[in-house]
Amino acid sequence: MTLPFRQTPFGRLADGSPVSLFTLTNADGMVARVTDFGGIITELHARDRNGMLADVVLGFDHLAPYQRKHPYFGALIGRYANRIADGRFSLDGVGYQLEVNNGPNHLHGGRAGLHNVKWNADIDGAVLTLRRRCAAGEQGYPGTLDVTASYQLTNDNELIMRLNATTDQATPINLTQHSYFNLAGTGDILGHELTLNADAFTPVNEVLIPTGQVRPVTGTAFDFRTPRTVGERIGDADPQLRYAGGYDHNFVLNGSGPAARLHDRASGRVLELWTAEPGVQFYSGNFLDGSLSGKGRQYTIHSGLCLEPQHFPDSPNQPAFPNTILRPGEQYATESRYRFFTD
Repeated sequence: MTLPFRQTPFGRLADGSPVSLFTLTNADGMVARVTDFGGIITELHARDRNGMLADVVLGFDHLAPYQRKHPYFGALIGRYANRIADGRFSLDGVGYQLEVNNGPNHLHGGRAGLHNVKWNADIDGAVLTLRRRCAAGEQGYPGTLDVTASYQLTNDNELIMRLNATTDQATPINLTQHSYFNLAGTGDILGHELTLNADAFTPVNEVLIPTGQVRPVTGTAFDFRTPRTVGERIGDADPQLRYAGGYDHNFVLNGSGPAARLHDRASGRVLELWTAEPGVQFYSGNFLDGSLSGKGRQYTIHSGLCLEPQHFPDSPNQPAFPNTILRPGEQYATESRYRFFTD
């Protein structure tokens, strides 16, 4: 069955380029809205146990706030999701310097990363496909990178994201989706129950760069192998939580079953994340400070949380971590599924 799509204007960029908003709707009435600026999911409406729809992602009503500095609400992230230490890496004997945009580090592809550019959009049946060519040297990265991102909203209430890329020169790549979820649609996420299918995580230093260790979660505030509320141990006297002001860590996935399960008992909404990626970054919205608002909400600390399927942070400088180098003739391909249902 072909799912209905609707394309509407969403404003213009400074150079006059028009930006569109694509509305995807399935047979259950679930709605996703995605813009071709940054591949941003601006809205995602899911039903509660009583059949009522609510928008379960953070974002803005209009294009303009997405063009200003914001915490990557709903965006596609690349070329490299997460942090690279000092914005530097060496590849095949050549050193590269990336833009430094997060303290001493490079974060999420730099200020003009994939979250902050217009993509070319096509609709093919039930799939919205976005394409972007990243020129060699953008943000300091080697190689011309061709990226394709697709969104599909199925009648099984799954939002499927597929990411593909090719390059003409060896380059690091680590793409992800950066939606902030709040299954209640309001308030904070400290009472949400989270399960992570991970026996270990990668601890970080004071500037949130992995130390290179892979640490078991057993006996720590990072053990979400069984359901635990986000707020249960977020205030523990653990240096890892102090560095990040809460959770902002990569979890090493076990590789079978759902990567994550998020449950809001009040509404009954459940989100399961299924992914082919080796890690997921769990971020508890620690840096939201009330300075931003949208869609009738003020975004204060812990207003939403992120579950970002990914390879590990700083992998170009961490030889023990899974490889993130894409070479000519290879195909970068990954798929993640966000499945919604009620208890």
